[in-house]
Amino acid sequence: MTYASIMVAVDPEEESRRRVRVAAHLADRFGAGLIGVAAERPDYAAFSADPGAGGPFVLPVLDELCLDRLRQAHALFAQAAALGSRMAWRSDIEDPLSFLLAQAVAADLVVLGRPLRDTPAGRFAIAPDGAVMALGRPVLLVPAPVEHLEASRVAIGWKNTREARRAVADAMPFLARAAQVVVCSVSDGGEPGGAQDLVRTLAARGIPATAARTAADGAGTAEALIDMACEHAADLLVIGAYGHSRLREWTFGGVTRDLLRHSPICCLMSH
Repeated sequence: MTYASIMVAVDPEEESRRRVRVAAHLADRFGAGLIGVAAERPDYAAFSADPGAGGPFVLPVLDELCLDRLRQAHALFAQAAALGSRMAWRSDIEDPLSFLLAQAVAADLVVLGRPLRDTPAGRFAIAPDGAVMALGRPVLLVPAPVEHLEASRVAIGWKNTREARRAVADAMPFLARAAQVVVCSVSDGGEPGGAQDLVRTLAARGIPATAARTAADGAGTAEALIDMACEHAADLLVIGAYGHSRLREWTFGGVTRDLLRHSPICCLMSH
């Protein structure tokens, strides 16, 4: 099993260059095509509400500014990826998340970034949580400082749920190439359902795996999973993404939310 097509969200900021390098390295490793995508929607409303802002004459200017930034993003992508004929580019003046969702049918894996700082609203901003829940594709979330992903040691954040099982299936190209996989469970007082079964299932595929379990001990589940991944020298954490109501998210600690916001290592998430 492999990824035939990898899609990466691009913007003109330097942080994006590292993310593109990660995606290009993975495309080279898996023999996949690489698709760069970028979109921006001008803030038309701010001008239409101000009669003195230039009226309809300013709209083409806003569009041209968007197109110029999209050209900058394209140039950054082409320079950082440098994969020749296996590269493709898609961009438009559109809501960034809506555009990405429309393109995702062409991807086996979508690479997104978590910026060091907030991106101004409307400027290439894609909320990772919205993308993970809506794309229907595995999402690789790359923290801003990361520019290389070896994934020779992979941690799986395990709970025997549909989302976790889906994430393991979607991560199989990574798992099949890993030197070591650790199935990490955070104790909630019961037995870690299915952890040993997962280890045996991976072993049957020739994937060396072990199981590890810890108690949160006052830390959140996300923090405990990150600590376990780091203890095993993993640079990739595979986990199912869960969507809950606000009350349930508070009750369960918002594991998906916390990993999206704070994980220092790459996370592959599926929903």
